[in-house]
Amino acid sequence: MATKQEVAAPEFVAKHRFARLTARKARLIADMIRGRTANEALDLLEFSPKRAAVFYLRVLRSAVANAGQNEEVNLNRLFISDCRADDGPMLNNRLRFRPGPQGRAMPYAKKLSHLTVKVREIPAETGSKEA
Repeated sequence: MATKQEVAAPEFVAKHRFARLTARKARLIADMIRGRTANEALDLLEFSPKRAAVFYLRVLRSAVANAGQNEEVNLNRLFISDCRADDGPMLNNRLRFRPGPQGRAMPYAKKLSHLTVKVREIPAETGSKEA
């Protein structure tokens, strides 16, 4: 029995590790562009007022450039298959302190994050059989 197996389109990945941005703030932008086409996401990121949009703009451009290395991929048919903001370590792996009331020290954390964007080509629609 010969069955036709579909070959999955290759995924192209770009990462920005140790981005000086909290993952919670970056997830707002990641949720906004996930599942959109690359061209639409680039337009959204270009005009978004959020600071995380600048980080994701650079990562998305890198992912599209990675896809451009493969000559068989149509860059106009790329969409964002996965977009994540994972927690990274704290800056210098420690808490920082600022003055608190009555001579106390109040700790605060400067957090980093790992940003990941994966793009894939939209699969070509199979020929529909019309009568």
